[in-house]
Amino acid sequence: MTLPQRQVRMSKVDTAWLRMDTESNLMMIVGVWRIRPGVALAAVRERIASQLLQYPRFGQKVVEDAMGSIWVQDSNFDIQRHVVPEVLPLRAGVDGEALLKARVGELAMQSLDTAHPLWQFHLVEDMGDGSSALIARIHHCIGDGIALIAVMLSITDGGKAPPKRRSREPEEHDWLTDHLMRPITGMTVKAIRMAGASMAKGMDHLIHPASPLDNSLDMARMGYQAVSDVAAFALMADDSHTRLKGKPGTSKRVAWGEPLPLDAVKAVGKAMNASINDVLLSCVAGAIGSYLSAKGDSVDGQEIRAMVPVNLRPMEKAYQLGNRFGLVPLVLPIGIANPVERLYAVKARMQELKGSFQPVLAFGLLSVAGLLIKPVQHAMLNIFAKKATAVMTNVPGPAEALHFCGSEVERVMFWVPQSGDIGVGVSLLTYAGQVQFSLITDSTLCPDPEKVVANFTPEFNKLLLLALMLPWAE
Repeated sequence: MTLPQRQVRMSKVDTAWLRMDTESNLMMIVGVWRIRPGVALAAVRERIASQLLQYPRFGQKVVEDAMGSIWVQDSNFDIQRHVVPEVLPLRAGVDGEALLKARVGELAMQSLDTAHPLWQFHLVEDMGDGSSALIARIHHCIGDGIALIAVMLSITDGGKAPPKRRSREPEEHDWLTDHLMRPITGMTVKAIRMAGASMAKGMDHLIHPASPLDNSLDMARMGYQAVSDVAAFALMADDSHTRLKGKPGTSKRVAWGEPLPLDAVKAVGKAMNASINDVLLSCVAGAIGSYLSAKGDSVDGQEIRAMVPVNLRPMEKAYQLGNRFGLVPLVLPIGIANPVERLYAVKARMQELKGSFQPVLAFGLLSVAGLLIKPVQHAMLNIFAKKATAVMTNVPGPAEALHFCGSEVERVMFWVPQSGDIGVGVSLLTYAGQVQFSLITDSTLCPDPEKVVANFTPEFNKLLLLALMLPWAE
């Protein structure tokens, strides 16, 4: 198909992600779809060529210049270069799932070809059980997790193409204008509220002030909170030292377990007067703590931080791609063995984030970083790495199972990249009534992530058992 000939200046934030690749961490979002029955390579290429390329970004390569980077149409675009066959060495007695995990780990550390658009799909047509596996690798400079979910939905059966851009609509928007001066949708306020309810309220009052006096008071409070958050982040101590924190190597391991029923997670949250996020994050903390204890490490009273992305874009604009999110440091109490005590400790940590401007400040920091030369950018962004052990994301996916080329997408997994010297990435995804826990680790720091994953369901079952023992109202 003929692709539009356009050149667009890359935003400062996306430029920062482009230049964030290191030998230990490539800035790729990696995902896997398990599809049943299996699909053919020709059908997948036809679907992606007809649907994915409706997003101009996927037909454009990156050209760097003195001002930064430009999106330029790839005149040698070839769908066969971007959707490739993947053959696993399947044989009797060999676990195909284990082979898939090993291959995903390898692909997470294989650079994309910078001479062409920075994405690639790998299709394992036959997993040996009548299913297929589709592995996606997309550079973070193309878009963040929320944007790429919109993209992936567009290639499913019945998926909608992105809306046509008006001729006068700018490709990029200034982040300050987008998030402070223009009306913010309820979905965006809700997303920000995950990091801080009073921050969302304050921004809502700024956009829609009840009175001039209220506006002045809110502005003063928000200014004070912003200054406080900058100081707090700058003075925050480096994260606790565990075997999961150190200098990463150059290889990755991935793992995923059996998903949890979302209804069960909701029931536990209701019984314990906690949110779904509180329950899941408590299980993550317990799984990591149990793993370290099994290694002989003392975790009593230990806490680690995870940098958590917070969406800062209106959901209806996800099709514009790019990166529109901030980061908040969430403390995980890995040293609390009692599951209920740990749950309420996580809940308290989430409460402490309320009112935080850190998501917007982190976005601004990335904007500044995109203007700097690469060594200075890396030094600046390593501030985040020193203060955290992991990157963790929790994404709500479709409530119903998707279909792709006539087959059902049974399971969805994905992994976010880790920046600087961070060596652990935790992903939680709700999909078709289930919660999928996935992990990617540096093989030097954590060579056996499957042992962390194996602890996740037992930690949840402890909470489930205790919840079932509570008195329930009729």
